[in-house]
Amino acid sequence: MDDEAEIYDGARSQFPLSFGKQSKAAKPLEAIHNATRRASSSTAAATTIFKDDQSSGRSDFPSLSSSSKVWIDSHKKTPSSRNTTATSAGGGGGVIIGPSRPPAEFNGVKIGPPRQSLLLETADEDDLLVGPPPPPLTIFEDGDEMIGPPRPPTSGIMPDDEEEEEEEDSDIEEQSYRIPLSNEIVLKGHTKVVSTLAIDHSGSRVLTGSYDYSVRMFDFQGMNARLQSFRQLEPSEGHQVRTLSWSPTADRFLCVTGSAQAKIYDRDGLTLGEFVKGDMYIRDLKNTKGHITGLTCGEWHPTTKETILTSSEDGSLRIWDVNDFTSQKQVIKPKLARPGRVHVTTCTWDREGNSIAGGIGDGSIQVWNLKPGWGSRPDIYVEKGHSDDITGLKFSSDGRHLLSRSVDKTLKVWDLRKMKEALKVFEDLPNHYAQTNVTFSPDEQLFLTGTSIEKGNATGSLLCFFDRTKLELVSRIGISPTCSVVQCAWHPKLNQIFTTSGDKSQGGTHVLYDPTISERGALVCVARAPRKISMDDFQIQPVIHNPHALPLFRDEPSRKRQREKMLKDPLKSHKPELPITGPGHGGRVGTTQGSLLTQYLLKQGGLIKETWMDEDPREAILKFAEVAEKDPKFIAPAYASTQPKTMFAESDSEEEDK
Repeated sequence: MDDEAEIYDGARSQFPLSFGKQSKAAKPLEAIHNATRRASSSTAAATTIFKDDQSSGRSDFPSLSSSSKVWIDSHKKTPSSRNTTATSAGGGGGVIIGPSRPPAEFNGVKIGPPRQSLLLETADEDDLLVGPPPPPLTIFEDGDEMIGPPRPPTSGIMPDDEEEEEEEDSDIEEQSYRIPLSNEIVLKGHTKVVSTLAIDHSGSRVLTGSYDYSVRMFDFQGMNARLQSFRQLEPSEGHQVRTLSWSPTADRFLCVTGSAQAKIYDRDGLTLGEFVKGDMYIRDLKNTKGHITGLTCGEWHPTTKETILTSSEDGSLRIWDVNDFTSQKQVIKPKLARPGRVHVTTCTWDREGNSIAGGIGDGSIQVWNLKPGWGSRPDIYVEKGHSDDITGLKFSSDGRHLLSRSVDKTLKVWDLRKMKEALKVFEDLPNHYAQTNVTFSPDEQLFLTGTSIEKGNATGSLLCFFDRTKLELVSRIGISPTCSVVQCAWHPKLNQIFTTSGDKSQGGTHVLYDPTISERGALVCVARAPRKISMDDFQIQPVIHNPHALPLFRDEPSRKRQREKMLKDPLKSHKPELPITGPGHGGRVGTTQGSLLTQYLLKQGGLIKETWMDEDPREAILKFAEVAEKDPKFIAPAYASTQPKTMFAESDSEEEDK
């Protein structure tokens, strides 16, 4: 027996531990992402905008940029003679502009054309192209191809057609980018419009704030396909959540609501502190310890983890130290055209944290540079930046440009070196929310913003992409037919676009991604199926019985105990009053003709005689008239000497008879 056991152990050791076990059939990733694929109608509009505008003259979507037009014209020709291609990722709306990419594998399947000469053959297969654009391929007459950078031009004269093609190709290469739009998921849970959004730097945790006064926390690493938040907060009861901002180390976040006090939370949603509120009866805002009215915006310093910036409706901006919640570090009062208080609608830092920009309620844009001895006087002042409230400001990373978004349906691009006039003004961008922002793409080739729903407009809310270099509209992507887009963000590490939307009855956060170019984030939670309920999860709800409360165990008290208990009760032991029978005396009615023993004895002794019931009332009064006239007691003696004699008219019987 020992030998057989040793032989079995020796043979078993040659096989892996999983040998003989049945593995669960995993759902392929391709099927999972097909379930989150965006509708083809909305994505096709992003790639066929120019064609529809030229043919039918529709104004639902604007025309493409010049580089996109060149790409569309070149795509109509023979693909093998071009170095560019563009497809929609599986019909999902991922717009590709630029040269072709090498073949890649997705879920074990090669995706994309293997070589340039096969573009025509694979165009109908709707393949996905993966990865950044490689160097263009050079095709020789003998059929060989060279991979790598192109050789320097030869000293020869090229035909005009080839020169034009090279110029077009160079323009396309300069504007090569791809927007992850093929798939979409929605993070739900709010009952009103989602007004703010914050994503940590690693892209694992997302915060959403809404007009329903709550903040929801989503964790991609711990979330499954149900897309449920793991925590819900209510920072200030009855106040809308307006801004959320992560610290540079992502260990804390700032929450700005409609109240005058901002709050700091740790990464797990536990409250760390609340900033003090100022004295509203002090007129000079620089002498108050904090804001005195509702906050409008707030942002953490991009590099310093102890400093934050807030703006308020009281007309001031304040810089705080998160280690001291009792007082601010700096108070900034914007420059105003006339004395008074004008609310500050939004504020932001530049990338290095050396400058502050604020949008003022009078439409002005003001920029302050942080330097020794700086004060409230702005370094840059644009008096009439917008004609209405400014809802969003954004610095470029190089510090040259500033983007501004306003309720006046415009988006303006400013050159910080020449702020007298805007470089470009984009109009017809409806905006009905005070938190609508504008942001850059990770490489800052594009900047994007959302639009609001307008009555009578069937287009719905859109996400608009603009080219920063040429200052042109690239495309418009439909997000929701009924809900407005408020805030948007393009995360650099995840390569995913987040947009918040909603109305008075619902709210959600749309996450746009592409399985071929996006990483983690939505890809992780979508592929993780919810855990199935097993027999071990079944729990019986315990029912607690009180034995003395059940009729079966209840002891019925005896009648003797009931009578004893009733005798002790003053109400139950009181003898009921007799019914009303016969006349009474002194307001009491009874057979004794009196309620008191004294009255009864006096009646029986004859001292109390009740004769008034048998007498005539007139005769009873007149019998005292003669006595009152002869011997008046009270008022009459005082006027006896001066009282006139009463004379009554004597009646004539004859006249009365007549």
